[in-house]
Formats: sequence, C-alpha cells, structure tokens
Amino acid sequence: MKPINVGLIGIGTVGGGTWTVLKRNAEEITRRAGRPIRITAVADKNVELAKQVTGGAARVTDDAFSLVTDPEIDIIVELIGGYGVAKELVMQAIANGKHVVTANKALLAVHGTEIFNAAQENGVMVAFEAAVAGGIPVIKALREGLSANRIEWAAGIINGTTNFILSEMRDKGLSFDEVLKEAQRLGYAEADPTFDIEGVDAAHKATLIASIAFGIPVQFDKAYIEGITKLEASDIRYAEQLGYRIKLLGIAKRREKGIELRVHPTLIPAKRLIANVEGAMNAVVVKGDAVGTTLYYGKGAGAEPTASAVIADLVDVTRLATADPEHRVPHLAFQPDAMSNLPILPMSEVETGYYLRLRVEDKPGVLADVTRILADQGISIDAMLQREPEEGEGETDIIILTHVCKESSADAAIVKIEGLAAQKGKVKRIRLEELQ
Repeated sequence: MKPINVGLIGIGTVGGGTWTVLKRNAEEITRRAGRPIRITAVADKNVELAKQVTGGAARVTDDAFSLVTDPEIDIIVELIGGYGVAKELVMQAIANGKHVVTANKALLAVHGTEIFNAAQENGVMVAFEAAVAGGIPVIKALREGLSANRIEWAAGIINGTTNFILSEMRDKGLSFDEVLKEAQRLGYAEADPTFDIEGVDAAHKATLIASIAFGIPVQFDKAYIEGITKLEASDIRYAEQLGYRIKLLGIAKRREKGIELRVHPTLIPAKRLIANVEGAMNAVVVKGDAVGTTLYYGKGAGAEPTASAVIADLVDVTRLATADPEHRVPHLAFQPDAMSNLPILPMSEVETGYYLRLRVEDKPGVLADVTRILADQGISIDAMLQREPEEGEGETDIIILTHVCKESSADAAIVKIEGLAAQKGKVKRIRLEELQ
C-alpha cells in the first residue's frame, strides 16, 4: 500500500516524541493502520534542532505554510499551540483537503466550531485525542467506546501542574507559593504558570469533553473558571479531617435545563479512586446511563505519552482516509446535523455541595445564627467541624459541609453570614462533588 505522508509542524517535546515513537514502532503501527505512516516533512523555527532529531530522514523547513500547500502531504500534524498562526495553518490545511491531527486544546476550545464546520465542508478529518489528558484515550472513549450511553457527567483531573501542587500541599503541609516554586524548579510548572494555576488549561479541555459528551458546540467563553491560587494549607487539612481531598476538577454535567461547564477546586470523598490520583498524573471519570461510572487514568503530558495519542489519531485517519466522509466517526461524536442546542447554564444555576470555612468570634449564639441563615436559604448541613481556639484566642474556625443546593442560594447565604458582627473576614467557599 502507498504510504501516508505526514507533515509535522513543531518538533519540540511532543513533536520529537511523535517522531521517535513513530520510527521505533513503525512495523507495529503499519500492521495496525494497514499501510505505512511516514513523516516526510518537518517545519520548525529551529531548523538545526529539527535536522538533529530527524537525522536527514525528512525534509526540514522553517516555512510551515509550505507543508499545508504541499500536494504530496496527506495529513498535517499541528503541534505549535496557540490561537494565531496555528489557526491559519489548520484552516489552510483543511481548505487544501488535508486531514489534521492536533494537540492544540486552546485552539479547538475557542475556534473548534469554525474548524469542525470547515472540515465537514471539505470532507476531511480533524483528530485531537492528544488535546485532552495527554496519553489517556478519553476522547476515543467518549466518541466511540461509550457511544451507546447517554452521558450523565464527566469530571477530571486534567492538569498535571495543579495536581502536583495540590498533592505536595497535602503531603507536606506547605503553602501554595512554596509548592509553586518547587514545581517550577522541577519543571512541572512553566515560568509563567497562569494558564495552569488559574484553571484556563483545564477549562479548554473540559470544554472539549462537554462538547463530545453531550453533542453541543464548543463554548469555552461560557465556562466557569476558578484556579487554585487562593487555596490555603488549612483548607486542605480541614478537608482531610472530614474525609475529603481537594482537587482541581473540570466538570461537565447534564441537567434538565442545560449543561454545567465548570473548573474549580473541588472536595472529593477520599475513598473515591480519583481522589487518590497524585502528582502530575491525570484522571477522568465518566458516568453513562448504561455502563455506570468509568475511570481513565494515566500520564496527561510528556513527550511519548502525548505522542501515543497523536499517533493513534494518525492511525485512525489512515484507516478512514478513503471512507465515505458521512460514515466516519463525527468530530464531536454526534452527527453535525444532530447537535444539541442545550445551553451552558450560568453558575448561579449550578447545583452542588459546599465546604464553608468561617472565622468567627468564640462566643455563644454564633453557630445558631449561621445555621439559621443557611436554613432560611433552604441549605441543609451535612457535616461540621469546629476547631477549639488556642488559649487566649478570641476567634475560631467553623467548617460546614452542606448538602447539594443551588449556587445562587449559597451566594445569598454567604452574603448574610459575612454580615454577622461575629464573622471576621470573608467566608471561604469550596465546592463539593460526591462523584458517584
């Protein structure tokens, strides 16, 4: 069979891993794909690095656009990231009738609808397994393995940097700032870690998960995003005492009136498997009505784990390149003319449990005032922890776990609690999910 020719744009960490794995496992991959897959051209600004990695086995250029216009290239692999040039390259590749494989979650989360529509019109595939959770095949699980199910919800630890930080804070009792510096020293966090620690990276991935799980257009702009920068070691310690652990979760959940799409620190019962995912590892839990709860765990980043997902997409595209476009697995799992118009719900309509930490004066009647405010908002208490004040201290912490209620009710209760004379400072609120 005639080989499939691939143009690789970007030969950094993931691109280098893709080259290495494709070369090392060439025989196995050919057996799976039915024909050889070879990278015939590489584009990278660092031409010398590209030549060093490829060893003269592929054409090397610093002009990425020459690859997307090359008639000999069948598939473009885009691994440069970002929204700008990457979008131009992907759209031009599609216009030229080339299939695209990408790990660019930011691009797809923001411009996915436009890109997928263009691919549909031109009869080509856009594959993006590597864009979510690295080497974990969660996209394929949602698009294919769970296609018999009505997906109820998906929740995941989908950013390794933040999971490493939270694991270290819990294990060592250190502050966020201390652990962030350590994460940067070890290479788990970038010099500018904003996208990771503020939850933006996880929100890009959660947006894609929601679209595939529920058959809705990608709507990153409607996701609720909250990072981990305001978490304190004391909250992690209190959560442990109550039988919970705190993780940054990306959550997509189907409700009667719409879809919840949110990223934020979340209390999870310590007995759940996902609560025990430590370090830089990723995990995604998906609940379907037929299969029940399923867990997907593994490395969410790195050269070869991510390359594993990139090459799996190359194999899929190779297998289906000659198939009738209407009979391929749709980009977002549902046929383009059967997408849902279910809205993304505003955060005020989200329903979840809450961890509330209050700093109050240690005097009679304070707890009664707080519980009355919660009751007035229809919020019931699930558990409570009150720390005994140190000798000579006039203030103490009260920790309250609530049953599920609307965010708007929790907001109203917090405003009233903060208005109490005995309440000192802001109420700390962390959302809680049972994930069962």
